[in-house]
Amino acid sequence: MMNAAIQTRIAQLQIVKAKVLAALRKGENYELKTELNSEYKERRKEAVRRVIANMTVGKDVSGLFTDVLKNMHTDDLESKKLIYLYLINYAKTQPDLVILAINTFVKDAEDSNPLIRALAIRTMGCLQVQEVLDYLCDPLRKCLSDSNPYVRKTAVLCVAKVYDLNRGIADENGFVEAVRNALGDVNMMVVSNAMSALAEMNSMGGDVWRLEPQIVSRLLTAVNECVEWGQIAILEALIEYEPQDEKEAENICERLLPRLQHANGSVVLTTVRLLLKYERYVKRADLLAQFAKKMVPPLITLLSSEPEIQFVALRNINIILQRRPRLLSKEIRVFFCKYNDPIYVKYEKVEVLVRICSERNSEPLLNELKEYAKEVDVDFVSCAVNAIGRLAIRFEAAAERAIAVLEELVQMKVDYCVQTCVVVLCDILRRYPGRFEAVVTTLCEHADYINAPEARAAYLWALGEYSEHIPSVASLLGAAVDSLLEEEDACVQLALVNACVKYFLKQPQRAQALVLRALQTASEKCANPDVRDRAYIYWRLLSADPSAARTVVLAEKPPVRPENSSLPEPLLEELVNELGCVSSVLQQPARQFVYARAERAGVPRGDAATTADYGTQAAVDTTPGADAAEGEPELLISF
Repeated sequence: MMNAAIQTRIAQLQIVKAKVLAALRKGENYELKTELNSEYKERRKEAVRRVIANMTVGKDVSGLFTDVLKNMHTDDLESKKLIYLYLINYAKTQPDLVILAINTFVKDAEDSNPLIRALAIRTMGCLQVQEVLDYLCDPLRKCLSDSNPYVRKTAVLCVAKVYDLNRGIADENGFVEAVRNALGDVNMMVVSNAMSALAEMNSMGGDVWRLEPQIVSRLLTAVNECVEWGQIAILEALIEYEPQDEKEAENICERLLPRLQHANGSVVLTTVRLLLKYERYVKRADLLAQFAKKMVPPLITLLSSEPEIQFVALRNINIILQRRPRLLSKEIRVFFCKYNDPIYVKYEKVEVLVRICSERNSEPLLNELKEYAKEVDVDFVSCAVNAIGRLAIRFEAAAERAIAVLEELVQMKVDYCVQTCVVVLCDILRRYPGRFEAVVTTLCEHADYINAPEARAAYLWALGEYSEHIPSVASLLGAAVDSLLEEEDACVQLALVNACVKYFLKQPQRAQALVLRALQTASEKCANPDVRDRAYIYWRLLSADPSAARTVVLAEKPPVRPENSSLPEPLLEELVNELGCVSSVLQQPARQFVYARAERAGVPRGDAATTADYGTQAAVDTTPGADAAEGEPELLISF
C-alpha cells in the first residue's frame, strides 16, 4: 500500500516536471537559444537579429551570452555588427566571458576588409573592460598607421576610450602622441576625429594638447573638407583658442564666414559663436559690419526649418540679440507668427520681436500683436497683450498707439483678454502720469467684464488715482464696497480701501459717507488681518492728521520703468560661448548641469548652482538624483 502511494507521488512529480520543462521550452529565450545553435546559417542570423531586437526594447537576454559568442566566427558583416553590439551592451556584466572573444577581435583587426578592421577596433575600445586592454594595444597600434583612412579615424577615437580606462597604458604605448600626429593626416576626417579625441582627453583632466597657430591654420583648412559632424568638432575646439593679435583674429573670422552657408544648423550656430568671440579682437568697423551682415541670412534661414529647430534657433537668437541688439532690426517681419506655428515657437517669436523692435517699426508690430491678442489660446493672448504693454513703456512714441490698441481689445469684451488689458493699461498710466486719463472711462464702461483678482485690483487703483476725472466714481466704488466681504482675494480688498481713501482725500464732501462705510466694513467685518490693519491705520491717520494722511496716501509714486529682460553680463558671456548647446536653450551655463564642468567650476556634484548666483531665478530644476548610478550620463539635470 505504501509502495503504491510512493509510486503515485513520484508519477505526479514527473508530470509536474514535464509541464515545467515544456513551459521553459516554450519561452522565447529557450527558443532563441535553439535557433542560435542551429546548423543553418540563415536561422542563426535571424536569431541574432531577434536577440538584438529584444535587447533594444529592454528585455534581458544576457543568458544567451555564450550562445551569441559562438556565432562570432562569421563572414557576414551584418551579423558581426549585431553580435559586437550585443557584446558591448553586456561586457560589464560578463567580463570573464568577453575574454573568450578576444581571439576573434584580434583576427578581425587584421582582416582584409577595412570595415571589419575598424569594427573590431571600435568594439574592443567600447567594451571598457580592463582585461581587454592587454590584447587591444597591438591591434590599435597597427590600426593607427593603417593604410585606410576609415580605419585610422576609428582608431584615433579608440585612443580616447583607452585613455579614459587606463591613462598609463595610453601614454606608455605612444597612443596619445600618435593622435597628435594624426592632426597632420592627409585625410580631413582623420584630422577631425583626432581633434575630437584630443578634446575628449583634455576634458578628462589631462593636459595632452594645446592649440597653436600652425594647428589652427591646419584645422581651418580641414574644416572645409569634413562632413558636418567633423566640422562641428573642429569648430568646437577653436572656441578655446585665443588669437595672438588683431590680424590673426581677422584672418580666422574671414576663413570662418563660408561655414555660415552650411545647411546644418549646428554648424551655423557654432560659427556664429566663434565670430562673436573673435570679433572682440577686431577693431575695424568695416569688418565688424561685414561680419554682422554675413550672420543675418543664415540665422533667418533657420526659421524655415522644423518647429523644434526653430525653437532652438530662436532661443539662441535671443542670446545673440542681447550681445548685438541691432543685428536683426531690419528683419522684424521674418519673426511674425504663422497660423500653424506651435505655441512654444510663438512665445519665442514674440520675445524676439519685442527685443528687436524700435520706435521706427513699433506701429506695424503693435498691429501684429493686436491680431495675436484676438486668438483663442488664453496664455498666448496674455503674452501678446503684455508685449504691447512692454513696447508702450519702452517707447514713449508708441504709447498712444498702444493705448488705442488696448482700448480696441477691451471693447471686444472677450473676458480673458480684458483682464490682461486692464493690468497693462494701469502700468502704462503709471509710466506716463497725467496722460491718457481718458482710458479710465473705457475701463469703467466695461467693469462688468473685469473679474480676475489682479485685474480688479488694477481697476480699483485707477478709480482711486483718477477719481476726479470719473463722474460716476461714487456709485462704482459704492457698489464695490457693498461687495467688499464677498471679495476672496486680499489684494482686491486692499485696493478698494486705498481707492476709497484717495477719493475722500480728493473730494472730502462727496466721499465722507463712502469712506466711513468702507473703513468700518474693512475693520470690523473683514476676516483678513492685513485688510483690517490697513483700515485701522487709515482711520487713525484721517482722524488725527488729515494733512499727514494726504502726504502718505497721495504721495508721488515712482514711475514704472522699462522691463530689463536681458541676462546679467557674466551669465550672458558664458552663454555666448556656449551657443548651439543645451545650455543656450536652457539659458543656464553648462557648468551647472554637466558634472565635468561643474567640478572644474567648483560646483558640488550634489548641489548644483542656480542662476540665482547672477541675480536671476533659476529656470530649471538642477537637483540630481540622490543615488547616481554607475555609468549614468554626465548630467545634473533630468530631461
